[in-house]
Parts: sequence; C-alpha cells; structure tokens
Amino acid sequence: MALNYIWIGFFIIAFVVALIRLIFFGDTEVFPQMLQSTFDMAKTGFEISIGLTGALTLWMGIMRIGERGGVVAVMARFISPLFTKIFPEVPKDHPVFGPMLMNFSMNFLGLDNAATPLGLKTMEGLQELNPVKETASNAQIMFLVLNTSGLTLIPVSIMAYRATEGAANPADIFIPILLATYFSTIAGLITVSIFQKINLFNKIILGYIGTLTVIIVAALLYFQSIPQEQVTTISNVLAAVILMSIILIFIVMAARKKVNVYEALIDGGKDGFNVAIKIIPYLVGILVAIGVFRASGALDYVNDAFRVFFELLGVNTDFVDALPVAWMKPLSGSGARAAMLETYTNFGVDSFPGRVASVLQGSTETTFYVLAVYFGAVKIKNSRYAAMAGLVADLVGVIAAVIISYIFFY
Repeated sequence: MALNYIWIGFFIIAFVVALIRLIFFGDTEVFPQMLQSTFDMAKTGFEISIGLTGALTLWMGIMRIGERGGVVAVMARFISPLFTKIFPEVPKDHPVFGPMLMNFSMNFLGLDNAATPLGLKTMEGLQELNPVKETASNAQIMFLVLNTSGLTLIPVSIMAYRATEGAANPADIFIPILLATYFSTIAGLITVSIFQKINLFNKIILGYIGTLTVIIVAALLYFQSIPQEQVTTISNVLAAVILMSIILIFIVMAARKKVNVYEALIDGGKDGFNVAIKIIPYLVGILVAIGVFRASGALDYVNDAFRVFFELLGVNTDFVDALPVAWMKPLSGSGARAAMLETYTNFGVDSFPGRVASVLQGSTETTFYVLAVYFGAVKIKNSRYAAMAGLVADLVGVIAAVIISYIFFY
C-alpha cells in the first residue's frame, strides 16, 4: 500500500505545482514538459529492464552453477549464525542465504550490475517462504532495507565520474562514502529490528557487526597509507579479481561434482530472462511518477525551501547546492547521477558542493527503484513499512554524508 500512496502523491503534488506555475507565473511549458517526461521515463524504464536482461541471465546462470556445485550451501553455513538472528523466519542453512550473501558482497564492492541479479534471486527464494504472497514478509523487508542502505567499500563508478570530470584526486571521496554508507546501513538495520523486535545486542549479531567494523577500519587505514592516485586503480583491480575468482570457484566446484556446468548456466539464465521481463511494468510505473514530479518543478521548490530553512537557523548553506542529489537518490539512480553531474558543471568537480554531491550519490541506494524492482519481481503489492524504513536509512545516510563532507572537505 505504501507504494500506491507514494505513486499517487507524486502525481497529485506534481499537478498542483504545475498548475500554480501555469496560472500564477504564466509558465506554458511546464505541462508539456511533464507530458514529455512520461514518455521519456517510460522509455528509460523499458531500456533499464532490457539492459538488465544480460546481467540477470548471466548471474542467475552462475548462481545455478553455484547451487549445483555446493558453493551456495557452503556460503550459507558460513553466514547462517548472523542471518538466522536477523532473518529468524528463514530456516537455518536455507539455500537463499547463499545468493543473499553474494548480493551483499557485490554491493559492498560497488558492483551494482552483479548485485541486482543476486538480489532478485534472493527475493524469489524469500518469496517461496512467504505465507502471504502479495504482502512483504519480515525477511523480505529486512533484506530490501539492508540493500537500500547501500553499504559500499569501493565506490568505483563515482570515482570514475570524478576522474572523467577532471578531479584533481578522484578518490578523495572514498573514505567519506564508506563512512556514510556504514551509518546508513546501521540505521536501516536498527529501524527494521525495532519493527520486528529483533535483539541487536545478541552476542552473535554484535560479533558480526564488530568484525565488519574492523574490516572497514582496516580498509580505511590501508587506503590511507597508499598514495591517493593509486586508490582507484587498486580498488578497480581488487573488485575485478574477487568477482572473477568467485566465478571460477563456482565452475571448478561444480565440475568436481560432475555437474554439467554449461547446462546449469543455461537453466539459470532462462530464469534471469523471465525476471527481466516481469519487472518492466513495475519499473516503468515508478520512473514515470518520478519524472513527472521532477518536471513539474516540485523538486526544485523542496530544495529552495531547505535553503531558506537552514539560513534561518544560521547554518552554513554551502551544502544545499548539492541537495538535489539527495532528493533524487531515493527516487532514481539516473536522476541522482544527473544531479551530481549537474553540480559538477555548475560549481566544479572539486568544489565543496561537487564533493558533497559525490558523497551523497554514494551514501545510499535508490530506495524506490529497489522497492519497485525487487518487490515487483515477486509481485508484492503490500510493502508494509519497507519504504519508510528505507527512507530512514536514506535520511541518516544524507545527514552523515553532509556532516562527514564538512569534516573532510570544508
């Protein structure tokens, strides 16, 4: 139901704002722009879905190889102590923990294209355990919110954009993004745990979180100890080596079990193609609503209101020029990326707003995109509190991104 109200709200607010601009300001272009955005975003939604087809086909095929080779079961046992605590409705050592762990790992390495197919595979596995098929289960909500919080170790794409725009040091946003996503993930975990009455002070949960914290701190210390210009190169190579190693391990273990590896790849790939087709209407629907909201100018008015608010509080408002990225991030990854690049153009890639925009872009995932794609793939209609919990994680990520940016760059 949450998505239903959000979708309706986007259109009503956009129409009212556009009507005000037409009647009181004589803006005759606003409604044609809104109409054009419906066609543009519908095309974009279709192109994204079709673009996902290849990645879905490949990675669901690879996961099928992993399943038949026993790798997924091994991974599930490794992470099972933590997952059984934060996903208490999922049976211990359930196969769904394998792709779930892989999904979190790919997101952690900044490999979004690889993470999405694994996430869809996980959501399908959780749907099999879901007793009410049209309503999101607790496990599905926890998984989705942890995804939208976007814990990332290596923000490869953002560093690449900064390099393309001529940043003096494209990797200088590496540590701020890592910290911002960490706070966002913890906020998402806490929010969902409150709703689901999960005890986060359990020693197993604290042990895993503590280990993750140590890994993050160790990574920070390592990347701080090497020349900054090497950070992008090393992170790119590290991510690629890990990913290719995973593929090879899957293949070798399956071959040892005398699995027909190629046949397994094809069987899994067929599922990936079907999933890509199923998500088209859900993705088109949410992107069209977002496009109309943006074309109406409503997003700009929100940004201007925040500038006035912070000025009245006497707070430095230099970060406000980067806030369009924050507003767009929960709605559209491409919209947020466009807002980030627009900030680079207007203020400079190495300006304070430019750096804040970069950190905001990496601080969380696109909540409504993930919500539409993941829940749409399994035909979930009632998302319960998933959107709200995801937005809480987004808010914490945005606040952390701004504060950390002031600490590092101002």
